[in-house]
Amino acid sequence: MRAVLVDEDKKVMRTIVFILVPLLAGLITYARVRPAFEPPVSARIVHPEPPTEIDFRGKTIRILGLENPLRKDAANLLKHIEDGKKIYYQSCFYCHGDDLDGKGHFAQAFNPLPLPFRGTDTIAQLPESFVFWRIAKGWRGLPTGSNPWDSSMPAFEDFLTEDEIWKASLFIYNASGNKPRTW
Repeated sequence: MRAVLVDEDKKVMRTIVFILVPLLAGLITYARVRPAFEPPVSARIVHPEPPTEIDFRGKTIRILGLENPLRKDAANLLKHIEDGKKIYYQSCFYCHGDDLDGKGHFAQAFNPLPLPFRGTDTIAQLPESFVFWRIAKGWRGLPTGSNPWDSSMPAFEDFLTEDEIWKASLFIYNASGNKPRTW
């Protein structure tokens, strides 16, 4: 140690010990702790393909080709929409907003943000059976083959009946000014 620190002919050794060794240690440490910014494995699919059928509270529901049965009840349609409004404001507006714009009180806590229902680029592109599936199953019902899924949508089948989900769907389409896409 003394020879490296004091001897005049050990200048090269001193340079290696006091400059190159700490520099090498710093580079190795940086290489191990630096953040890795890698792109996601695949693009995020906003509207995944729904399953053919789902289990809803022990009942098998075929999603493909399914239509909202309450929409056909023209005599009570306005009552169903009003009921759906109550359900929406009790369960959905916290995230999707009181103006159905995806800017609810809790919206900023989620990544990705909750979908807005206004406009023609989200709910207007979807059949009502898709909306039923997403409300009923939430993030739990998303296909596993396309992970990672980013969604914080709760599974409302634990809280709402089949009719209540259909009523909420009626309200969402009505209030957003959109019509469900048909098969």
